[in-house]
Amino acid sequence: MANTNYRNVYKGPDSVRDYFNPDLSPPLPLVELPACLNPYRQDGVRIYAKMMTMHPANNVKCMPALNLLENTVVPGKTDTIIEYSSGSTVISMSLISRVYYELPNVCAFLSNKTSKTKLRLMQFFGLHLTLFGGPSQPEPLDERGGIRVAQKMAESSESIVNPNQYENDNNWKAHVRWTGPQILRQLPEINLICAGLGTSGTMTGLGTFFGQAKSSVFRLGVCTAAGDRVPGPRSFSLLAPVEFPWKSAIDHMEHVGSYDSYSWSLKLCRQGLVCGPSSGFNLKGLFQFIEKRKAEGTLSELAGEDGEIHAVFLCCDLPYQYIEEYFEKLGAEHFPEIKNEALTDVDVYRYDDSWEQDPLSALDSFFEVEMALARDVLQFLSQLSSANSAGLASIIPLKKDSIILDLRQPFDFAQFNLPGSINLPFAQYEDQSPFSDPTLLASLWRALDAKFAAPDQDLLSRIKEKRVLVVCYDGDCARVASSILRAHGFEADSLRGGFKALRRLNSGREAPRNMREQAVMPCSPLTGDFENNKPLVTEGGKLAA
Repeated sequence: MANTNYRNVYKGPDSVRDYFNPDLSPPLPLVELPACLNPYRQDGVRIYAKMMTMHPANNVKCMPALNLLENTVVPGKTDTIIEYSSGSTVISMSLISRVYYELPNVCAFLSNKTSKTKLRLMQFFGLHLTLFGGPSQPEPLDERGGIRVAQKMAESSESIVNPNQYENDNNWKAHVRWTGPQILRQLPEINLICAGLGTSGTMTGLGTFFGQAKSSVFRLGVCTAAGDRVPGPRSFSLLAPVEFPWKSAIDHMEHVGSYDSYSWSLKLCRQGLVCGPSSGFNLKGLFQFIEKRKAEGTLSELAGEDGEIHAVFLCCDLPYQYIEEYFEKLGAEHFPEIKNEALTDVDVYRYDDSWEQDPLSALDSFFEVEMALARDVLQFLSQLSSANSAGLASIIPLKKDSIILDLRQPFDFAQFNLPGSINLPFAQYEDQSPFSDPTLLASLWRALDAKFAAPDQDLLSRIKEKRVLVVCYDGDCARVASSILRAHGFEADSLRGGFKALRRLNSGREAPRNMREQAVMPCSPLTGDFENNKPLVTEGGKLAA
């Protein structure tokens, strides 16, 4: 293991291949736990996390996968790789098979009890999945299980290989070849090594290596408590059919449950050592062993020449694929509350600033108004009320392809509304934005979503294939409505600031007199029977200059 690439740079046509090669990379980090994570520091125990998560494939199975494929793939003949694996091993194989052998066809056989998150993760990496019923960890020789099916398929075709992590010694020998030597080179004073037992490859390899290279190192294996489950390791009873020489590779075994595994993983992650539940599992097993030796008064027997105990445990993978399980195992009390949690399943559609139009652009987009007079028209609108808004449709006619949805309450709608408006009274309060109250937003969103997801025939006939402008008191309810309408296939914008924005336009200046008179006098929109007998609206519905 040369490991001369201390700059950690990979160049040239084989850059990614070299990146995956442990012989061409610096050793994976070995990080001592801070005092807040080590309750035995005052007892002379120093604990180090071996961050196997820093492999290119982010898991401890990267090295075994590399060693397995190196000894099974036949270039020019192999075109398919099949492995029974719940995740890490076969994901590593899928990456290495492409990088080293240009083989994209990697098939994962796995239990139908695998979480949907892990299934999606494996699909993400391009794996072809086949699910099997029965035990999630079948015995290798069980004809009903996926391990045996993978073996038989490989036996039936020279183009298919099954590396078989459960029986292939190149699994555990990868840790004799790489992981063990790395740790010893990094920490020559090591006194204790700890890893979990699943296929048992990791602990078998590490135990075998240290048994030969430094026999004073205590070798601690950890298995899952009976009747419990932690992703990766097995219970003692499930280790019975495993043929690797794991028994001779360990000096003691601890049993750890899932609650401690997830809780210690969570503590490690929150202190900057990001790792999955099997890492917390290994650490808890180490703690249990140290506590027992301390109670027996034999802990000091493990110390080295410096009087301290230097213990290493493996961090095997990352936590992200197990996030839901952390919440299921540990309960809500382990996690900060979510403020405004009422919003988690509402208001889920996209927003876009371009869907909010200020009064001037809305007037231009939805009404037949000359832009030269648009500001005067807006000033005019800001002064109107129910007493003087008669004939407004003749002054600012709505474009034929447009419709207005007014979300205000019926009383306010009757007081004044824009031409061509339909009243849908969803906006309950004039002075309270839905964005200021999560329960109000949730209630409004559900009501609007139900309305526009399946509009009644009358509403559908009026808004279908129309450009919709949504208005309300302050623009916020309309903003929500336009998001929902867009999500359901309607072209909708909202009036930014709502009717409040129109009222703010009234700076005390009176609107032009011809507009005031036109609004209160019944007259033809084309003749304008008022002072000077000048028409306000010309042919085509345009405001006269």
